[in-house]
Amino acid sequence: MTENLELYDVTFIGGGPAGLYGAFYSGMREMKTKIIDAQSELGGTMLFFLDKMVWDVGGIPALTGRELTDQLVRQARTFDPAIALSQEIEGLERLDDGTFMLTSTAGDRHWTKTVIMAIGYGGLRKVRKLEIEGAERYERSNLYYTVKNLEEFREKRVLISGGGDSAVDWANELEPIAASVTVVNRTDKFKGLERSISRMKASAAARTHYQIEKLHSEDGQAIDKVTICHVETGLREQLDIDVLIVSHGATYEYGKLRDWGLGIGKDILTVTDKMESQMPGIFAAGDFVSYGGKVKLITGAFNDVVLAVNSAKQYMDPQAAKMARISTENVRFDELNKQFVNN
Repeated sequence: MTENLELYDVTFIGGGPAGLYGAFYSGMREMKTKIIDAQSELGGTMLFFLDKMVWDVGGIPALTGRELTDQLVRQARTFDPAIALSQEIEGLERLDDGTFMLTSTAGDRHWTKTVIMAIGYGGLRKVRKLEIEGAERYERSNLYYTVKNLEEFREKRVLISGGGDSAVDWANELEPIAASVTVVNRTDKFKGLERSISRMKASAAARTHYQIEKLHSEDGQAIDKVTICHVETGLREQLDIDVLIVSHGATYEYGKLRDWGLGIGKDILTVTDKMESQMPGIFAAGDFVSYGGKVKLITGAFNDVVLAVNSAKQYMDPQAAKMARISTENVRFDELNKQFVNN
């Protein structure tokens, strides 16, 4: 256990896109800033999608999750925020002077005037695994729950199980380099942007109303065939494969954060249009929050966290501007750019 009793203006719980951009923006507003993340490196959920292409950041052509994360981390470090990694926060206490004491599962303590929750879909992310007996034995060979390196799948016969955004996106990313891509989905409905779904249907083999029923392996080490079953007719087929990617989503656990009195629902926290929680001084941003007109894109997370930082600034100083003036009028960009490049 270590003591971190230096007082910060704002502490971001979560080092994903919202927390990283928020740390940069709070620096622009001259707030003493700290980022705390449960993982051993910054990036948040993006760390699970480093090779996935990101298309929804305005003004930036498509880039990989790795490239975007690297840029966000460099930008976040512009004003030298304190960074605490491998710190899963579980405790919150409001002290007599109105500041907050945050406590990690390891007993580390962090002192701050305001808190911005930027934890995505939850502090603990657990992928939904394939519910077939013995499937876990193939996780060391050719059963994957995420794609970290596209080159591993070059010239391979790839089978993807799932119909969500990630399944669609991985099919599109792998199609140019894999020998073949087949997507198996329990329904004929796919989630994702219309353009992405159309592209997948045009290039990959989509087997709708099917699910994986059995895994086959001649050597007991790697899957070489799967049996798929039509969920309505019971018709069964065998497919020869080299790789199986299971994309059935993930569950997220909030742990003791639910005890803080913020009003966390089943999956999300409802906030005001100023990103305020039910507890004064605690704000939130990104995929963790819900409000009228919420946009579930990285770009939306950037907007959320700017509102949260502005609210935190006014919470500390009611006389502060409600919103910072545009950056081109407030920052000497030669100095800012120099810091950004050096970091």
